[in-house]
Amino acid sequence: MKAVDALLSVYNFLKPILDVGILTVIIYKAYEMLSKTNGVIKAVIIVLGSYAAATILQLDTILWLLNIIAPGLVIGFAIIFQPELRKLFLRLGQSRWFAFGTRSKHTYVDSVLLAAEMLSKQRRGMLCVFIRHTKLENVINTGTKLNADISTNLLMTIFSMDTALHDGACFIQGNKVIAAGCFLPLSEQYDIKMTFGTRHRAALGVCEVSDAVVLIVSEESGAISLAYDSKLHYDLTTQEARKVLENLLEITPNDASIEDTIDESKPVN
Repeated sequence: MKAVDALLSVYNFLKPILDVGILTVIIYKAYEMLSKTNGVIKAVIIVLGSYAAATILQLDTILWLLNIIAPGLVIGFAIIFQPELRKLFLRLGQSRWFAFGTRSKHTYVDSVLLAAEMLSKQRRGMLCVFIRHTKLENVINTGTKLNADISTNLLMTIFSMDTALHDGACFIQGNKVIAAGCFLPLSEQYDIKMTFGTRHRAALGVCEVSDAVVLIVSEESGAISLAYDSKLHYDLTTQEARKVLENLLEITPNDASIEDTIDESKPVN
């Protein structure tokens, strides 16, 4: 008991010093964060942590001060960190809390696939190269630079029969059409089916020298296909093509593996 009493005596002696010391640190940190108005989460954590520590250690000065300035702190946070709070609430409002197993948003892949479906019905060819990590400037330079926002109407216009860019490939990076009318290197594989035309051979050719993903619409059959990793996956449904593209381009999280989204009978070497 004497040891406990001694410790309590020491604590009671040091308590005012601890109280003032912690208060000094809080004021310094608060000033530091007020000079950098992007530390809203850190500021909240420090204030809440200080309140909890003051309650546990019974630091009367800090508790008295925090209780007095608490309403002002709330208003101050709302004013100082208004841009950060606005972004936070916008993100919360855009989240789909109860949409389980559904796609979260429309992506640029949907615009490309809608154009592919329409061109497929009209028996018009299409060749879209999605750039990933490998730079393909030498191939892009063979076409016409566009750097235009992607849209279904733009792709339909590019691949119409009467346009100068119809026969080449367009390059897509993010939500931009970088270039169109580009000439791709043809595949050097000797065992490609004879029924495949120049578009499919060109799609395989660029996949053999890069990690690009290529979407092909056959002018003869209207089949929608994908080429990547030096392999051609022929005649896919729109849903299959979307899953593969979103996986490979890392647009949205998808638990299914790429191989699971395609019928194993469809890959063609």
